[in-house]
Amino acid sequence: MSMYERCIKVMPAVANRATKLGIVDGEGCYVITEDGQKVLDFASGVAVNNLGNKNKEVVEAIKRQLDTMIHVGHNVVYNESYVQLAERLVALTGKDTKVYFSNSGAEANDGAMKLAKYVTKRPGIIAFRNSFHGRTIGSMSITGSSSAYRKNYEPLMPAVYWADYANCHHCPFGKEECSCNMECLKQFDGIFEKLIDPECVAAIMLEPVQGEGGYIVPKPEFLKGLRKICDDHGILLIFDEVQTGIGRTGELYAYQTFGVKPDILTSAKALGGGIPLSAIIAKKEIMDQWPAGAHGGTFGGNPLACTAGLKTLEIIQRDHLLENAKKQGAYLKEGLQELQKKYPKRIGDVRGVGLMVAMELVTEDQNPDAALTAEIKEKALQKNLLLLTCGSDHNVVRFIAPLIVGKAEMDQALHILKEVLEEIL
Repeated sequence: MSMYERCIKVMPAVANRATKLGIVDGEGCYVITEDGQKVLDFASGVAVNNLGNKNKEVVEAIKRQLDTMIHVGHNVVYNESYVQLAERLVALTGKDTKVYFSNSGAEANDGAMKLAKYVTKRPGIIAFRNSFHGRTIGSMSITGSSSAYRKNYEPLMPAVYWADYANCHHCPFGKEECSCNMECLKQFDGIFEKLIDPECVAAIMLEPVQGEGGYIVPKPEFLKGLRKICDDHGILLIFDEVQTGIGRTGELYAYQTFGVKPDILTSAKALGGGIPLSAIIAKKEIMDQWPAGAHGGTFGGNPLACTAGLKTLEIIQRDHLLENAKKQGAYLKEGLQELQKKYPKRIGDVRGVGLMVAMELVTEDQNPDAALTAEIKEKALQKNLLLLTCGSDHNVVRFIAPLIVGKAEMDQALHILKEVLEEIL
C-alpha cells in the first residue's frame, strides 16, 4: 500500500497533497519516490529547499548541533546559533535592523502586523487582492487569493482594507502596459478618502512578488510609490518575503532586487535550511518599541533551525548562488519564451525574477485555462518532473528550482515540458 493510500485512512482531506507521490530520499535537485523513480524537483518543498534536497553540509551542521542541544526555549535562555543567526541577518539587511524568530511564515506575518499595530497605535491594515500570507486567522484575514481559504472562518481580523496589486499583464484598472498613469498607486487616494483615513492605517502589507497569486512581478515604480505613500502618512510598509526571500529572486531578499526597503519584512521557508524557522526583521527604531510581553512563542529560534540557517546563508554566499539564481532563471525564461513563440495562443505569459519563474496558460480565446495547467503538471510528473501551479485562476505553472540548479537540469526540465506540450497541443 502506498503512502498516499495509508495517509487518506488516517488524515483529513485538508492534508491532501499536490501529488500522490511518496518520497523516501532526495539529493540535490532530485527526489526519490517509494517506487524508485528519480524525479527532478522544481517544487523545492514550496521554495524551502533552496540548497536542494539533503544538502550534506547542512545535514552535518544539524548533526553537530544535536550533540549540544535540541531545544532550550528562546523566551527562557539564549543559545549561540540563535544569537549568531540574528547577528548575520542584521548584517545582511543593512545593519539598521533587529530580528525576532518564529516558526512559520504565517506566524511571522501575524507578528509583523502586531508589531505595526503596537508601534503606530493604529488599527488598519491595507492588503492586496490575489495575495497569500498564510492560514492563521490573522494572516488569512489579509489573504485575498481564494475564498476557499476563508470559507466558514468569518469573522476574521477586522480593519482590513483591500487594494489592487500592480499586475501589468492583467491590469485591474483596464490599462495597457507602459501606457498607464500608475492607477495602482492613485487608487490609494480613493481608499484614504472613502474607506479609511491614512492616519488610521498601521501598515500596507504585500508580497514584493505575489506568489500564490500567480508569480506577479510588479514594476519597481509600484513598490517605490508605496514607499512614498507610507512615508507621507506615517504608515509602515511590510514586505512578506516568506517565498521571495533567501535568494529566490536573485538577491537575498526581493526588496534588494527592487531597491525598495520596507520598515518590516518577514522571512521563512528557505531560512531554516529545511527546518521550520521564520523571522520578523524590522528597523531598529521600530523593534525597540516592542516591549517584553507584547509578543512571544515557545519554539522560535530553535537551535537546530538556526544552525541550519547559518549554514544555508554561508553556502549561498560562498558558492555565489545568488548569481546562479539570476543566470539560471534568465536561461529558464528564455527557454519558456521559445515555447511561447511556438504556442502563442496557449501560453499567455512568461514572467519571473531570479528563480521565481512562471508560465501562464490560456484558452484559444485567451481566458484562463486551469484544466490545461493541471494536465501539464500531471503529465510532467509522469515524465519525472515535479512542478506546482498557482494563480487565483489556477492557470499558472510555477518553476521553483533550487538555487544550486545548473544548465543540465534546466535543459532536462525544458525538454520534458516541450514533450508534454507536443503531446497535449
